[in-house]
Amino acid sequence: MSDLIPTREEQEGDGEVRYRMLYESEDKIYTRHIRGLYTRIRKYTGLPLLAAFFFIPWINIDGHQAVHFDLPERKFHILWATFGPQDGFLLAWILIMSAFALFAVTTWLGRVWCGFTCPQTVWTMMFMWAERVCQGDRAKRMKLDAAPMSAEKALRKSATYAIWIFIALATALAFVGYFYGIRDLVVDLATFDAHPQGVFWVGFFTLATFFNAGFMREQVCKYMCPYARFQSVMYDRDTLAVYYDARRGETRGPRKKGIDYKSEGMGDCIDCYWCVQVCPVDIDIRDGMQYECINCGLCVDACNSVMDKMAYPRGLIRFTSEDELETGKTNYLRPRLFGYAFVLVAMLALFTHQVATRSPIEAEVLRDRGARLYREYRGDIQNVYTVKINNMDQAAHEFRIRVEGKPGHEYSLRMPRQIYLEAGEIYAVPIRVSVPKEQLQDTKHDIDIIVEAVDKPELTDRHQTVFIGPKQ
Repeated sequence: MSDLIPTREEQEGDGEVRYRMLYESEDKIYTRHIRGLYTRIRKYTGLPLLAAFFFIPWINIDGHQAVHFDLPERKFHILWATFGPQDGFLLAWILIMSAFALFAVTTWLGRVWCGFTCPQTVWTMMFMWAERVCQGDRAKRMKLDAAPMSAEKALRKSATYAIWIFIALATALAFVGYFYGIRDLVVDLATFDAHPQGVFWVGFFTLATFFNAGFMREQVCKYMCPYARFQSVMYDRDTLAVYYDARRGETRGPRKKGIDYKSEGMGDCIDCYWCVQVCPVDIDIRDGMQYECINCGLCVDACNSVMDKMAYPRGLIRFTSEDELETGKTNYLRPRLFGYAFVLVAMLALFTHQVATRSPIEAEVLRDRGARLYREYRGDIQNVYTVKINNMDQAAHEFRIRVEGKPGHEYSLRMPRQIYLEAGEIYAVPIRVSVPKEQLQDTKHDIDIIVEAVDKPELTDRHQTVFIGPKQ
């Protein structure tokens, strides 16, 4: 047994068992650029997400940023709605729905999220594009890194890092802008008047983006992301993922185009290693399913391009399932997938109904703890309450309060003033509810205190409380 701990046992081709450090530094990955179907799909899915991320903060709706998480004010502006801490259960719903969506998509299509829309993948691909533009494709980058420092090498590396820093800074500004306010953030930074916390977080996310997408890359997917570790729980034999068709490809080996390779006992794989050279996590898909694989489809595009050159059928490496490789068919309609989909649709319907019927006015009624249970004044029994009104609408409103209760009771209400609240304002107002003593038949009964906007009566909230009188 090796003295190096921790270690991993490896079986070499010559049959000898060797050991290596699990935490030893990994070699830099030089990926080959390839074009194909899945490369285009990634571009068409990534560009809209990038455009939304960078440009949504610059859109104004009803006088405020379209999406603004205003933490100091505890207000979360999302399009035409404003949410507060009391809406935290909606965030819990979103997280639970996202989890079920992830389960459903993974059961159906494997790690397609990782390969096409994960921010780590999208930003890594942008940084790899900058490398390719400034330093050339795989062979040129390897040659450049192996060469001694020169003016050309310094210029190409500097240009690469300059583009990386620009992308990282733009990313940090956009992300922090969702919390700080993008226009205020840019102006404050330009005039050196930004809050120290804003400066810190812009610097932090700039460095995090620069190192994550520039240097850590596949290590984030392999060692930091928990999704790679528990994805196998959600896979089944009919999950679509990237597979190598070993029955068709083996025995692999190089050959010239046009020869009768099958008569020599060879398969379709020409052992060109393009599928390895394009892989952003540096695995050989021909070794079978591996947890590092992010289902990006680059090896599929690479293999298909080689098959085209050799005049072989496409699909040696393809998105398929274990069952399809063994039996020739995939069962798309299976109970687990239907279960995930049903729960997801039900939760989405409930969430949509909750948001659609959510009132932008919230009232909270509390009995005055500092007063007596009731007060008798000029033949009336009075109860004192504090009504806390939260105007979550995007416009200012004047509010009125009224009381409804037991039939046959005449309720009167005393308030100190008219209530006018700006958008997002919260105000607590004391009120005094009176009922003639002779009308009371019970020691206590329920009443409804109703808060409604004068100019928009549909904005209303009703809160039930208890009116207490003398013992009957």
